[in-house]
Amino acid sequence: MDVNAAVAAAAAIAGVLTGVIAMLAFRWSERDQKRPTRTSLHTDPVLPPGVDTVLSVLRSSAVVLDEADAVVKASSAAYALGLVRGGKLSIEPMLQMARDTRRDGEIRQVELDLPRRGSGRGEALAVSARVAPLGSRLVLLLVEDLTEARRIEAVRRDFVANVSHELKTPVGALSLLSEAVMDASDDPEAVQRFAGRMQIEATRLTNLVQELIDLSRVQNDDPLEDAESVQVDELVAEAVDRCRHQAGTKQITMAAGGTADLHVWGNRGQLAAALGNLVENAVNYSPARTRVGIAARRVSAPGGDMIELAVTDQGIGISDKDKERIFERFYRVDPARSRATGGTGLGLAIVKHVVASHGGEVTVWSAEGQGSTFTLRLPEAGAARDRAQHHEPGLEDEAGDSTESSPYEPLPAPEVLP
Repeated sequence: MDVNAAVAAAAAIAGVLTGVIAMLAFRWSERDQKRPTRTSLHTDPVLPPGVDTVLSVLRSSAVVLDEADAVVKASSAAYALGLVRGGKLSIEPMLQMARDTRRDGEIRQVELDLPRRGSGRGEALAVSARVAPLGSRLVLLLVEDLTEARRIEAVRRDFVANVSHELKTPVGALSLLSEAVMDASDDPEAVQRFAGRMQIEATRLTNLVQELIDLSRVQNDDPLEDAESVQVDELVAEAVDRCRHQAGTKQITMAAGGTADLHVWGNRGQLAAALGNLVENAVNYSPARTRVGIAARRVSAPGGDMIELAVTDQGIGISDKDKERIFERFYRVDPARSRATGGTGLGLAIVKHVVASHGGEVTVWSAEGQGSTFTLRLPEAGAARDRAQHHEPGLEDEAGDSTESSPYEPLPAPEVLP
């Protein structure tokens, strides 16, 4: 072979290879320029115009994914829910939805239960996830937290079920007793006995309906619209007078004390009902020949002085398990005893809502066999009046932190009288 020809052939081959390599490098460079870098995944210019502004005003948690499943944009709520970690969507079912939507362009929605971050009690977050295409390359994920809505729905469902059950009991009893009266029309003694039972059931039904009305009123009304300065001594005297007959029947001593001439700011009727419910419970759940104490005092607080009203009894006490639920509607520590005393299970729920709507709190200290102390803490009249114009009522459906150690000493064990 001629040397010059071989050299020329080799040069030609080298030139072709160089051209091919240059072409591939140019194509690779163009591809890199079109592909967002890792540092640009979280920058706004990648998003279509106006999308960033829309996402910033959405209440839902928002996540935008690119074609490589990397997070282009995520709201702070998405991070708070634990949806995004390390620049990636951490919820596999949502990630699969995003891939399916990117493939076919279909909008998808699903409800999921997610583990709550930092909780070791098995609690879950209920969320609704909706995925939609955003342009030709991006996918938008919107996640709505349904946990609170589901909790409220469960409370409403339980409330309706409990109301139905509580109303059915006295109504059914009245129906049976009326039939018994008709059958015993020739027996005056039986008629009198059945009529007495009917009166008891009718009274229970009346009390239940009235407490349902009271609970609805304190939940829907703003008690500070027609607020006034209420003297604590008058509230205590009214509560004692309300329960004087029941206490006398059981030979229970009622003692009031503490600091005199204190005033709170609020709705007099609602405050009297709340304190009266506590005193009535103390009397009903105390054994005979014991004592119920009511004490008032002023305590310092960061937002202004507070007035504490404590009701202490020597009753059966409340277990730690029951203390977490006693402010729920219709919950009873001792259902049999509550029915015997005519209790509806709504008294403490009314107390909780009244105190919360007045900007205060109710707490309980109790030990089984040693009695209980319920403490109302309400803003003093002067400080509460100054804040009345800025009051915004908002109530929880269930009790929050309702237990704590009581600053009041429990009453001594009752003496057994001969």
